[in-house]
Amino acid sequence: MDAVVLMSWRESEWEEVIMQASGPFEVKLTPQPPAPGIEQASLGRMTIDKQFHGDLEANSLGEMLSAMGQVQGSAGYVAIERVTGAVHGKRGSFVLQHQGIMDRGVPQLSVTVVPDSGTDELTGLSGSMQIHIEQGKHSYVFDYTFS
Repeated sequence: MDAVVLMSWRESEWEEVIMQASGPFEVKLTPQPPAPGIEQASLGRMTIDKQFHGDLEANSLGEMLSAMGQVQGSAGYVAIERVTGAVHGKRGSFVLQHQGIMDRGVPQLSVTVVPDSGTDELTGLSGSMQIHIEQGKHSYVFDYTFS
């Protein structure tokens, strides 16, 4: 797919503001035992293994920590994953940081590129990713720029 480029008018000239990549992905979450010594914290821990397709052709590996609230439908998670592959043909890797909250069934999710984590052709990458799940199928929309 071609990159979607959003433009804006700045100081008498058109300037590239943000590019957008999208596509489906598969994810495998594998439960892990608690870290030694913190079993009583009752935290969930999982490894992440993703395969991105579409404008982002990549795989990622990472870890997730989660906790359930005392009320059904309330929980939180944090995760870090290193994505390795190509975004619109530019190769390299970068790190995504997740922060997710479910407040009595109402979700909030932030997935952001860790500053200065881009390598090779992805050096200077910044951005954020939206994750959509419809009928059990995962997809992403990745808004990004290069500094």
